[in-house]
Amino acid sequence: MINEGITAAAAGTWKLGGQTIHRMGFGSMRLTVNPDPAVAVRVLRRAVELGVDHIDTAAFYRSPGGILAGQAGEQARYATELIREALWPYPKELLIATKVGPGVSPTGEWEAAVTPAQLRRQVEENLRRLRVDRLDVVNLRIVKRPGHDSVAERFAALAAMRDEGLIRHLGLSNVRLDHVLEATAIAPVVCVQNSYAIDIRRDDDLVQACADRGIAFVPFFAIAGPGREDGAGENHDEAVRKVAADHGVTPHQVRLAWTLHQGRNVLAIPGTGSVEHLEENVAAGALRLGRDDLARLSPRGFR
Repeated sequence: MINEGITAAAAGTWKLGGQTIHRMGFGSMRLTVNPDPAVAVRVLRRAVELGVDHIDTAAFYRSPGGILAGQAGEQARYATELIREALWPYPKELLIATKVGPGVSPTGEWEAAVTPAQLRRQVEENLRRLRVDRLDVVNLRIVKRPGHDSVAERFAALAAMRDEGLIRHLGLSNVRLDHVLEATAIAPVVCVQNSYAIDIRRDDDLVQACADRGIAFVPFFAIAGPGREDGAGENHDEAVRKVAADHGVTPHQVRLAWTLHQGRNVLAIPGTGSVEHLEENVAAGALRLGRDDLARLSPRGFR
């Protein structure tokens, strides 16, 4: 195994919004699954100890407690609140990227269509829960619609909040290239977050388009793949298993290493509620895949 003594620095760096960060980050979506918030706090603190300086979160990452679960006596936990509890006051090198868009209303109802006013409320909730005066990166998360579904009004609302000083940098999530082009005509886009993995390859061209424009591409579900919110399973392709066996690593580490090999602008944000899995994920940044490995894992090889 390659885990011992490896930090996030092994994955290399990228300049995101003018701030140099390690390409191996941490996604906070799964932190609210464990009923014991102390576990989430330990994972977050260990991530920073391992050199992780890019944490991804969202206004709508929360436990299923409270109104949503019909349990009025149980308070829902937000990932942003766990991040604050674990890491505030934040290390100066730490970048926290959050998402706004479809989410949960104050009454606990799911909001699919989001207005500029609702976006402002989510931004203000992020500021309060993270206990900061300005958010490092805010990604507009959309639900894609067939045909031309403009992001202009929503992105312009975030750009106005950036001009107010509430946000440093802007990004997009779950988008197509036409959304990126539409948004960049309004304000600079520093990153794009989409689902992308060995077995989810529909955005190959978008990865390259982002690289050509100096935009970071930040895949989610890089480990989970088609399993999505259910998390990392054990149903790996035979090629993934073979490469893992050859290198003496886990299939999950191969999936992460493959992600980082897709371009210097590609950043990884694997999430977990386990310190052991966190250390495995960070160590994957040290795994160097050769041409034969990449050819087995993908017919397009590597860039």
